[in-house]
Amino acid sequence: MQIGMVGLGKMGANMSQRLIDKGHQVVAFDLSAEARQAVAAHGASPAETLEKLVAALHPPRAVWVMVPAGPATTGTIDTLKGLLSRGDVVIDGGNSNYKEAGPTAAALADKGIGFVDAGTSGGVWGLTEGYCLMVGGTAEAVKVCEPALLALAPEGGYAHVGPVGAGHFVKMVHNGIEYGLMQAYAEGFEIMSKADEFSLDLHQIASIWRYGSVVRSWLLELTERALRPEAGFEKIEGYVVDSGEGRWTAMEAIDRAVAAPVIATSLFARFSSRQPDSFADKLLAALRNQFGGHAVRSEADGGSTRS
Repeated sequence: MQIGMVGLGKMGANMSQRLIDKGHQVVAFDLSAEARQAVAAHGASPAETLEKLVAALHPPRAVWVMVPAGPATTGTIDTLKGLLSRGDVVIDGGNSNYKEAGPTAAALADKGIGFVDAGTSGGVWGLTEGYCLMVGGTAEAVKVCEPALLALAPEGGYAHVGPVGAGHFVKMVHNGIEYGLMQAYAEGFEIMSKADEFSLDLHQIASIWRYGSVVRSWLLELTERALRPEAGFEKIEGYVVDSGEGRWTAMEAIDRAVAAPVIATSLFARFSSRQPDSFADKLLAALRNQFGGHAVRSEADGGSTRS
């Protein structure tokens, strides 16, 4: 099929290349001329504007929006609304909040344009391994773009999970689970890193756990890669950002009265990573000193302790 790809970052560019490798035609747009040239080298047809992208597509048009969630996505879709026609479809493949899907679909429906929210997982490995796709939308809208969905996903890795909003909702929970899994690996390996009496080779342990262990996973495979001697792990700063989905998942758990302590705690752990001089930790140390006379460390004396 023919499809438009808007946004040629790490995800959009690789997705374009995978679609081309699978025999599809891609018309690609990005604000960066260099990004457009890069995908053109793989066989995409570059478009300098959204107007030119839409003009190059044959009805019914399918346009995949792969730009950062928020204003960039909403602004792009609003522009496409004025360019597309009845029967065309817009796919939002970013990490947009699922609550935005309904209003977006309704606005596009006013012009007879379909909307598909495609939760997309696979990261930079999706080019070769394929992308897990969790798709929401009407059956009619999904049918228009389904050949591309099947090409992007590995066998068994695509499903139409429900109506508009369902795709981004499932992807949100997927990322919340990811937070918890990553936190468990991080904590476990830190415990082992403190067992000085055993001189454990953490890379070796990550490597063997990939085979036969009940905790084996793709995240563990990435752990093994990160801990390889030449990977530069020791140079990485322990500052962990969150892109929103973990927060949204925790809030959904609260709103729906679902106990989700692992996901919530993993989110808070990310917050802690950004506080090298935490007020809360200072107060905890001060309180221990106040009630028990426990020693505290002072910045003024170079980290020595006092009672």
